[in-house]
Amino acid sequence: MTGKTNLASQGNGTKSNVARELALLLLLSTLWGASYTFIKIGVESIPPVTLIAVRTLIAGTILLAILRLRGLSLPRDRQTWKRFLLQACLNSVVPFTLIAWAQQTTEAGLASILNSTTPVFAFLLTWLVTRHEAVTGRKLFGVGAGLIGICLIVGVQALSGIGHQLVAQLAIVAATVCYAGAAIFGKNFKGLDPMMPAAGSLICGAALLVPVSLIVDRPWTLAPSMPSMLALLALSVFSTALAFVIYFRLVQTLGSVGTTAQAYLRVPIGVAIGAVVLGETLSPVAWFGLAFVVAGVIAMTIPARKGIKPVLRPVDLIQRP
Repeated sequence: MTGKTNLASQGNGTKSNVARELALLLLLSTLWGASYTFIKIGVESIPPVTLIAVRTLIAGTILLAILRLRGLSLPRDRQTWKRFLLQACLNSVVPFTLIAWAQQTTEAGLASILNSTTPVFAFLLTWLVTRHEAVTGRKLFGVGAGLIGICLIVGVQALSGIGHQLVAQLAIVAATVCYAGAAIFGKNFKGLDPMMPAAGSLICGAALLVPVSLIVDRPWTLAPSMPSMLALLALSVFSTALAFVIYFRLVQTLGSVGTTAQAYLRVPIGVAIGAVVLGETLSPVAWFGLAFVVAGVIAMTIPARKGIKPVLRPVDLIQRP
């Protein structure tokens, strides 16, 4: 009887642990899905460069403090910091700024959809540049569906003649390509605690962006609104620093494949948050684009069959909106 009781309690404990990790996965998807709404509110009264400079500075400082609390310290060799710097350009400086600039005229929901196609571009870059990514029917479907979704969303703007919004949406696509490049380059950090390149690249990003902000925006002359200030704080603390901590925990508990579910969970969540908070609505064609994008991302992130070792692991496809 005692043995049965212990087994039952162990089973209940396992179910409780799984439920907790799935709740964290939903929280992570929500934090990253909300980032586009935070950015949209932030850029209403804070210039994009300053917004992202402060975002990277706050988030990088928080992650550095967490590393210290864990008894870890960042590497000090020049070569590693050169890689941190390049990763910063690919993963924060350029894409963060492009997305923030674009969201001055682009809805948060559309930004979340367009930015979710990183796995598609990561596959294309790996296949075209390194030429060692296996081409399967599932991946071809994922690439095709993702690109069709982008064309449906962006193409509508081109046909309607809204030039500036078209350029903004193309800027988000360019940011997504940067994220794909960062995913590929991120393989150079094997052997380091996963949080180290995140903290190191954010710190490098702040080092690049803060001087630019001081020169271009002269932030001491700005008068940001309270909603923009609160959105920037939430973006930095919750959608960047806290989201990174949750992500790295889930990689250890759910595994890389399970954690990639956030890639397509956060798309409808991001659209829903934009609709509720900002009153945004998607056109019928954009809804079709959303369906194609989600289908493509799922096809690109589901695990490969046993015996096939992926060149680019799902854990490498982390997206940081």
